[in-house]
Amino acid sequence: MRLGKTLSVAALCVALIQPALATLPSVDGDGQPVPSIAPLLKQVSPAVVNISTVSTQTVQNPLMNDPFFRHFFQLPPGAETQKRRTQSAGSGVIIDAANGTVITNHHVVQGANEISVGLQDGRMLKAKLIGSDPDVDIAVLKIDPTKLIALKLSDSEATEVGDFVIAIGNPFGLGQTVTTGVVSALGRKGLGIEGYENFIQTDASINPGNSGGALVNFKGELIGINTAILGPNGGNIGIGFAIPVKMAKNSADQILKYGSVKRGQLGVVIQDLTPDLAQAFNIGEGQRGVVIAQVQPNSAAAKGGLQAGDVVISIDAKPIDSAAELRNEIGSRRIGESVKMTVLRDGKSRSVDVKIGEPIVEAATASDIHPYLEGAKLEPRTDGHGIKVAAVEPGSAAQAAGLQVGDVILSVNRAEVRSLDDLRKAAKASPQRLLLQISRGGAGLFLVLQ
Repeated sequence: MRLGKTLSVAALCVALIQPALATLPSVDGDGQPVPSIAPLLKQVSPAVVNISTVSTQTVQNPLMNDPFFRHFFQLPPGAETQKRRTQSAGSGVIIDAANGTVITNHHVVQGANEISVGLQDGRMLKAKLIGSDPDVDIAVLKIDPTKLIALKLSDSEATEVGDFVIAIGNPFGLGQTVTTGVVSALGRKGLGIEGYENFIQTDASINPGNSGGALVNFKGELIGINTAILGPNGGNIGIGFAIPVKMAKNSADQILKYGSVKRGQLGVVIQDLTPDLAQAFNIGEGQRGVVIAQVQPNSAAAKGGLQAGDVVISIDAKPIDSAAELRNEIGSRRIGESVKMTVLRDGKSRSVDVKIGEPIVEAATASDIHPYLEGAKLEPRTDGHGIKVAAVEPGSAAQAAGLQVGDVILSVNRAEVRSLDDLRKAAKASPQRLLLQISRGGAGLFLVLQ
């Protein structure tokens, strides 16, 4: 379970849910019926699995960086790095029993050499990683399909604030654990946890190890994949987040078909429509939308006729209120798919048909930036916030320094970086020492490279 910045349901409330009550026939010691979700859990719990991983990490002893130390002990080249095996635990959900398909979080299986799936009946199965989508934090595994039970997927768009939910997972490696609560909020964005965010927020207790587990409604349907919490020092304070099942399934479907997610882009730089911008563009008060600040040459947006200054207010008749919503909507579409965008241009509404295109990504190897970053592949984020570490070569200087795939470099030597040019300038200004501010899984940390 990734951390942010550093209930049981009352009997009366449950009793008000008439459709669920009909399936909850438990009785007390006097034979009187009492509300219980035990019958429901007997149906859904077998579809939630425990995931354990084994990975090998390269670690570096600081003494090994001293040439005199290496010469005195006559250490051979390469002795400065050592391999260390680590274990971790998480959760997953069976979504296709016939084919043995399990979905979990990307960060649960990231870098794993071995993946094992533990079933409720006591079986421990080897799992194969089919592929993952780091931007949404979804991974797909395959296991032996013998005698499996899958969870039914809900229409997560029908989920409402106040709905009762059940979180099932493997917190702290204790084994399958159930907690209950309600949907606290929908459409949470801007948390810096994922590249594409549209989280379900819940107060059902979610803890480290619940990552990849199920958020289930009282119909026994999967509505989300538990992925993160917001709390000081990693403690649960009733603010947990789950990836909506629709978003998770979109990623899983592409992974199963292609082995990876082929996510298209428009090729634009965007920002929210503020009251000041609305006034400057002569747009009526209260209008929501997204301003296109820049259109990349030869991009899908340019070919479709979008222009800088256009204000996007809907896609396929669905209102778009923020830049995060626009990114999520386009990110859920496949390359080559056409969308009808309604934009305001010069104060007038018009429709523009745009075909989603291949992403235009400027990338750089670390040797182009700084020797301390050697072995890392760096890409600017499409939202302009930081530089993403897209790949790290095993045994490289970048790995020894502690960089990991998925890290986002926010600043170098306290200077904010929004582009590769920013990173080059900041790194060039301090050739002997780099202080990197990193965002990793929603948590912030500093790395010193020297």
